Amino acid sequence: MTTPRGLHAHVLDTLGERIVSGDVPPGTVLRPEDVAAEFGVSRSVVREALRVLQSLGLVEPRQRVGTQVLPTTAWELLSPAVIRWRGGPATYFAQQRELLELRLGIEPVAAGLTAARGDAVTEAVLDAALEMVDAAARRDGRAYLEADVRFHRALLVGSGNAVFGHFAGTVEALLRTRTGESRDTITRWTDAAAARHEAFGRAVAAGDAAAAGSAATALLSVTRDEFIAEAPADPAR
Repeated sequence: MTTPRGLHAHVLDTLGERIVSGDVPPGTVLRPEDVAAEFGVSRSVVREALRVLQSLGLVEPRQRVGTQVLPTTAWELLSPAVIRWRGGPATYFAQQRELLELRLGIEPVAAGLTAARGDAVTEAVLDAALEMVDAAARRDGRAYLEADVRFHRALLVGSGNAVFGHFAGTVEALLRTRTGESRDTITRWTDAAAARHEAFGRAVAAGDAAAAGSAATALLSVTRDEFIAEAPADPAR
């Protein structure tokens, strides 16, 4: 039996995915009674889902109009929920490129800060990198992903900058979208990527801020270029 919370999550995720994929375009009016009828849920469940979508900038109630879908420019694009919804086929590669470009402006700085702090903070980064190397050798995609998440979280939180630490949730959400894209399996480039993470981790652990920043730039640049190369051709072109 589906719980009320489960119903809410189902309605929320389905509407969120439809909006970010463009299946429900900007300007569309979502009528609670229609949504309730489609999903077979109460109006209260629908209202709760719409409130969450509103908090994320995907919709906005308009007087005498109803709840209207907003354009991408209004969305909370760094929210883990929005990132998860944009991890679908229609927006997957665009989101990866956009956020990798953003990460290029953040993680090299965080790497330098973390390297300068030393001790347990830098050890956590290197330990996660070595776990990635081990997982790659074993061809264990799940263990590789979890180590990758720990690596970037340790790096960002270890910087001592609260804003960078908060960004760790965004990076984790982005990394976890890779599991759902059949053209981009986690194990596809683990050996080379793990080696880059190890070099990065060793620079951080050595306390070399400049080398750590350079390693971060190199790692993220290669990853960005891989996603650009793998992105499907734009049918509009």
